[in-house]
Amino acid sequence: MSARMPASPTDESGGSQAVKAQLRLREMILAGELPGGTRIAELTLVERLGVSRTPIRAALMRLEQEGLLEALPNGGYAVRTFSERDVSDAIELRGTMEGLSARLAAERGVAPVVLADARACLGEIDAVLQQPALDDEAFTRYVALNQRFHVLLAEMAASPVLARELERVVNLPFASPSGFVVVQANSPRARDMLIVAQDQHRQVLDAVERREGARAEAIMREHSRIAQRNLREAVQAEGLHRMPGVRLIRQR
Repeated sequence: MSARMPASPTDESGGSQAVKAQLRLREMILAGELPGGTRIAELTLVERLGVSRTPIRAALMRLEQEGLLEALPNGGYAVRTFSERDVSDAIELRGTMEGLSARLAAERGVAPVVLADARACLGEIDAVLQQPALDDEAFTRYVALNQRFHVLLAEMAASPVLARELERVVNLPFASPSGFVVVQANSPRARDMLIVAQDQHRQVLDAVERREGARAEAIMREHSRIAQRNLREAVQAEGLHRMPGVRLIRQR
């Protein structure tokens, strides 16, 4: 395989600006600064974010692919809104695909180095959850490690086709494995919920190692139900101001 050519400084700078714009725009949408239905104009964003039109355009295209924006017939983009069913279906699809990934990993076998990485990741999550209550820094650490474990689990199937489709699913708004956990970050039940999720992580890794495909699949499908519960609680939460992005979800 030929070595990958390094990106030029111009490419790196342009890519960095596009990522910066994408992150900031996503933050603005989920923070409620750009409510559902808002039409987005490139020139306004250029002035607001202080970057050129090229990275703004790239960021808008990426957020359309994620599903947070929709392209308008006459040009430009608008912030999307979603039904509870849309989000619930996306989470269900993610659980189904992660279950398939886990089953294939168990049936095909996984390289010891990947299993070791997964065990190490779970060990770090255990360390975070040893705290009696999670502050913002610890919770942010949990979210990053949780994402890391799910990425490793997807790698275990060694299926580029499945990995590509799973990436598309988890990029759907609110369908990420950590998408709604943040709503309960400071609630009394938060740590208990994360401990349940962590036990499921341990169980699915055990099933993969034991080559128990059906068990691994069932665990990951059940695992997605935590996100389903988070969705319901987030939409019904009285303290909705803590996550304004939830307002993008129509209850009916």
